[in-house]
Amino acid sequence: MKLVIHGRNIEITDAIREHVEQKILKAVSHFKHLTNEVDVHLSAARNPRIEASQSAEVTLFVDGAVVRAEESSENLYASIDLVADKISRQLRKFKEKRNTRMQGTLGKTTEAYLNEAPATDVTHVLTTSEPQLPEEVIRSKYFAMAPMTVADALEQLALIDHDFYMFLNAETQEINVIYERNHGGYGLIQPRKPSQNGHSQNGTKASSSVEAPAHS
Repeated sequence: MKLVIHGRNIEITDAIREHVEQKILKAVSHFKHLTNEVDVHLSAARNPRIEASQSAEVTLFVDGAVVRAEESSENLYASIDLVADKISRQLRKFKEKRNTRMQGTLGKTTEAYLNEAPATDVTHVLTTSEPQLPEEVIRSKYFAMAPMTVADALEQLALIDHDFYMFLNAETQEINVIYERNHGGYGLIQPRKPSQNGHSQNGTKASSSVEAPAHS
């Protein structure tokens, strides 16, 4: 299994590399048949006011899905230990979900999700992000984007340790973003043409709420 280690504001010493190899590779060893590369990002915050300044992030691409975990603490080695445990749990969760056939709401189309929940304003999402954004792009990620349903995207959202997930909607063949709402539930952002006056072709608003699928 290939292990790729990146560092930001931090030097990747032999001791750090050895610790990453020991902890991370051990954590994913039982799932090596699912992926052939592990991407590790280590970083240190420059702001002295940030107590948990040492961060470790692990990303794996598994069968077209993304499994991700991130942890921060005052000590880099502790962050590596924490993220190793977390990515192991995420992989177990992914494997269990993959081996369990989803029923009920997992078969719903995007239209079914949108029609059963009230619309929400996308402006709120765009204006409640981090108050201070970096002046430059720190890191870019590229990965294959296989078409998936809204239900599949909800499953992915639970695996990547983020509050949003961008995906290629299998039903519409358009890029959508699903996200966790501040007051509970999930929202779905869909693209629209300028001539649509705030509505998609099926008459629903470009941003709507969705419900998490129920598991049997």
